[in-house]
Amino acid sequence: MGDPYILMLVALAVLAIVDLVVGVSNDAVNFLNSAIGSKAISVKKIMIIASVGVFFGAVTSSGMMEVARKGIFNPSMFVFQDVMYIFMAVMITDILLLDIFNSLGMPTSTTVSIVFELLGSAVVIALLKIASNDAESISAIWSYINYETATQIILGILLSVVVAFSVGAIVQYFSRLIYSFNFENKPTYINALFGGFAITAITYFIIIKGLKGTEFYENIKGILEGSTLQIITVSFLIWTGLSSLLIKFFKVNILVLIIGIGTFSLAMAFAGNDLVNFIGVPIAALNSYEAWSISGIEPTAFSMGSLAKRVPSNIWLLLLAGAIMVVTLWTSSKAKSVIETGINLSRQGEGHEKFRPNNLSRVTVRFAMFLNSGINFIIPKKTQNYINSKFEKPSIKLPKDKTYEMPAFDLVRASVNLIMASVLISIATSMKLPLSTTYVTFMVAMGTSLADRAWGRESAVYRVAGVLNVIGGWFLTAIIAFTAAGVIAYIISWHMAMIPVLLIVVGFLIARNTIRHRKKSNEVKKKTHIERAELITINGVIEESADHISGVGTRIEKLYTNVVNDLANHDLNKLRKTDKHVEKLNDEIDGLKDGVFYFIKSLDDTSVQASRFYIMVLGYLQDAAQSISYISRASYKHVNNNHKNLKKGQLKDLKEINNELSSLLYEVSDIFKNRTFDDLNEILIKKRELLNKVSLSVEKQVARIRSDETSPKNTTLYFSILLETKDLIAALMNLLNTYEEFYLSTKQ
Repeated sequence: MGDPYILMLVALAVLAIVDLVVGVSNDAVNFLNSAIGSKAISVKKIMIIASVGVFFGAVTSSGMMEVARKGIFNPSMFVFQDVMYIFMAVMITDILLLDIFNSLGMPTSTTVSIVFELLGSAVVIALLKIASNDAESISAIWSYINYETATQIILGILLSVVVAFSVGAIVQYFSRLIYSFNFENKPTYINALFGGFAITAITYFIIIKGLKGTEFYENIKGILEGSTLQIITVSFLIWTGLSSLLIKFFKVNILVLIIGIGTFSLAMAFAGNDLVNFIGVPIAALNSYEAWSISGIEPTAFSMGSLAKRVPSNIWLLLLAGAIMVVTLWTSSKAKSVIETGINLSRQGEGHEKFRPNNLSRVTVRFAMFLNSGINFIIPKKTQNYINSKFEKPSIKLPKDKTYEMPAFDLVRASVNLIMASVLISIATSMKLPLSTTYVTFMVAMGTSLADRAWGRESAVYRVAGVLNVIGGWFLTAIIAFTAAGVIAYIISWHMAMIPVLLIVVGFLIARNTIRHRKKSNEVKKKTHIERAELITINGVIEESADHISGVGTRIEKLYTNVVNDLANHDLNKLRKTDKHVEKLNDEIDGLKDGVFYFIKSLDDTSVQASRFYIMVLGYLQDAAQSISYISRASYKHVNNNHKNLKKGQLKDLKEINNELSSLLYEVSDIFKNRTFDDLNEILIKKRELLNKVSLSVEKQVARIRSDETSPKNTTLYFSILLETKDLIAALMNLLNTYEEFYLSTKQ
């Protein structure tokens, strides 16, 4: 009888390891962003500090495991088989959910997902039990679900978003008023007091509050409880004095020390709070199996009331989970790639924005500007000038080829990010409330960047859109997790044989996602975005633009051929796919144009004249992309509206034009790929022949209209394709002329 459940435990253990690796890859970078972004400590040292913090956090996370056992549902209302179905549904859903969100590149929270997965699967199993019991009505669902605790957890997660943003903004604002941006010149006592406050907050909430709920806490419980004020006061005096000694006699930069301790504390808080998301459910399943296996009762009759009792977690399992998290932290390429995204979201300077603005973000920014003007009207001018002086950024003179060494933000903001995020997470952990570490660290970073005036007129609308996307992602994660877990729990309840089927599906999706991720990573490597700060010379401009032209030429050739062939076959699905690829090409060229400012800033002094050439190249590339976009959109619209197919003569002419255009574009791509620019003149001669062929096709169509053409829709589409093809060829030829002139001038 026990064999199927042993296999389920094995499956849950494997799923836990996979979930641990995937989850840490997405979440663990939250405590690395501030330290790496400030460039206060070397990356290797940061990783070592974070690894130690994660390991300690894993050991002290025992109290959080209660959430998976009894935080969401009332275990006494379920039998052993029920809870095993719930736990299997939760883990399968969690893997699938992370897989889907990772594939879409959308932000998600492992905490939100695990809470709503437990809730969704428990609700479905409870409804099935109620439906099979004539003595119970639908209102009995409230006795199955621990709705008071569940509501408290959900509200805690939701409020953490608001609290994290507000607290981060307030603390950063006053920290900047105290420090300004010239923090290196501040008196010793200010640094000592700041160090005393920061390290006291960290030691109290991490070391003391972090131990609450673990078996170690019982040994020091009598000393700590009732002495909070005394402990904080003594800690503050000790750390302030120690900070003063370190600054005065050992010349220690106290902000760097705070960042190091803060990274450790946030890593510890993260592991203590988030470990339950990855292994809480499998450990609860193991506890359930141990209780049932010694009972001798049928799995459909054994009540799981024992889960409501406090069960100390196995310290060896926690250590193993901590070790897996640390290894993942060092080896995950995905984790390393997410660090850059997190830093960019809260950087002090301008740059390329991750999120696109929307109407709500625009309205929010306009309202904030209106509110700010009202506040400025009230505050005296003298006070405003004093505050503004504290936010004036010093001008740092660096050679252009060294500007990439500039940190994304300074030590003051990095310290506040780490302190406030670790304190908030630790408070929630001590109250055994799971919250989203992703959202807390993200919102603290957004709050501090707002208070630090990093959200200027150039970036505010994008940053606000990012915040709104995160909040929207929270709701989306919750809805999908609840629904999907409920559906999978229902499928499992049909028959236990559905579990291996679902596990096979999970394995297939993970394998597919891995292949897609590698493919996507390779595509990203091939892309050339102007997101650099190193020095660019004239040769660099030539190389850069040649790569763009070669790549765009190849893609336009493929897209044009696809449109002609799909239009000939009247294939709506393929036209739709082609249209998406065309849209992607336009977006990439728009991205290049958005980066022109940073490109020009990066040019060395002898290459400034190349900026005009580069702007013209991008303009012609955009003209060509817009032409293929119009051709693709018109063809898709024509077929989607079920209009008649083009005539054989029209298709024949289009295919002839396509063949010559493809040959031309292949030669263009080869010239720019191989840098054989002396062959450009031959291409310019061939383009005249192609333009003549297009003009001849226009004349043929005019003749058809006069004689046998009967479809005005066909005529409209055909003329549109021919005229846009002429514009496409003209844009390419203008591009080649410009390039040839520039290349010859640089040779001279």
